[in-house]
Amino acid sequence: MLSLGPMAAIRRHHPDASITLLSTDPYAGWLAEAPWFDHVWSGGRPPWWDVAALLRLRRRLIAGGFRRVYDLQTSGRSSRYLRLFPRSARPEWSGIAPGCSHPDRQPDRGRMHDIDRQVGQLRQAGITDVPPGDLSWSRADLARFALPDRFALLVPGSSAHRPGKRWPAAQYARLAATLAARGITPVVLGAASEGPLAAAIAQGSGARDLTGRTGFADLAALGRAAEVAVGNDTGPMHLLAAAGCRAVVLFSRESDPALCAPRGGVVTVLRRADLATLPAEEVLAAALPE
Repeated sequence: MLSLGPMAAIRRHHPDASITLLSTDPYAGWLAEAPWFDHVWSGGRPPWWDVAALLRLRRRLIAGGFRRVYDLQTSGRSSRYLRLFPRSARPEWSGIAPGCSHPDRQPDRGRMHDIDRQVGQLRQAGITDVPPGDLSWSRADLARFALPDRFALLVPGSSAHRPGKRWPAAQYARLAATLAARGITPVVLGAASEGPLAAAIAQGSGARDLTGRTGFADLAALGRAAEVAVGNDTGPMHLLAAAGCRAVVLFSRESDPALCAPRGGVVTVLRRADLATLPAEEVLAAALPE
């Protein structure tokens, strides 16, 4: 989600090139519809212990005949992919891999927002025009959800192993009940495993439960149609904000909005060290300003 603008910039800078995106299964099918790539490959994250998968990836990369690679992940894992190429046939490489041709030398890159870091990385590789993230190409028919004209999106989940990033479900329920009283139907989004959160929020509020029922294109379309989205620091909020939805994003001490807050049309960040101390009234005031 944080690389949408940089990916568009790479296409703009190389209008006649054949561009391949190396991604993972959840994203590959969706991003194949984007206007920036000629080919989209999945399976781009084999575990280090799966030697057979790494060898398959190595053969595929070498056969691709790539002249330049933009490593927008810049993790230790993605940097090691440079070594999958024979030394005599290594492509130009933008990233942080040792010995790469276009290294990102920003001394404070680890303290920058991910988007700003990528913009600086591309600038050093000769790409100076990086647009905001754009999801206008991603479309879906929302008719199957039978939603009313006025609805708000709630995203109460996050990584299951980091519960401290979650605003309590009881607070989401209070917010949902107030939204419903104002004629705005609350709609809960998330993975299927977050269905119990949706059920807790729906009690007394009539919130609609779409957990486990939406793909990336659905989220983009929902973001364009919703009045507002309220959620924790989690992936769907990045997508909704990039789609242009007015977004209120809730942060705890476990993540830093200066490094990873969603960006889009109108994004409001509310932060508490412990999200349990954030009152529903403050979130409502940010979601529905007078």
